[in-house]
Amino acid sequence: MAKNAALFVGWGKIPSGKAKKALKVFNEANEFWKRMQQKGEIDSFENIFLEVHGGELGGFNLVRGDREKLNRIRMSVEFERLISRSSLIVNDLGVVDAYFGEEIQRRLGDWVKDVEELD
Repeated sequence: MAKNAALFVGWGKIPSGKAKKALKVFNEANEFWKRMQQKGEIDSFENIFLEVHGGELGGFNLVRGDREKLNRIRMSVEFERLISRSSLIVNDLGVVDAYFGEEIQRRLGDWVKDVEELD
């Protein structure tokens, strides 16, 4: 299968007084993604931190892999618990499907058709 899918797990600011708890959950997430990679459930993951910029997004994980496997992970009890724990610590937590590679061309083609049809 083409591996042109990803999960974008983004988070915002860490409320005052929650930095130690945020670090604990961040480490839990890293261990989770390392296990998923070792098991072959994902291809890779990257932690991205953004500089302070006045916006809501503070950083994100980009997790690459096969869409079906990513969907299974996303619906797993372990991932749902990790997201639940994270939501208690950081603001503006979100999990969003992401696409790259040839999937961008397919989606762009669909979008262009829709624009032409609806314009």
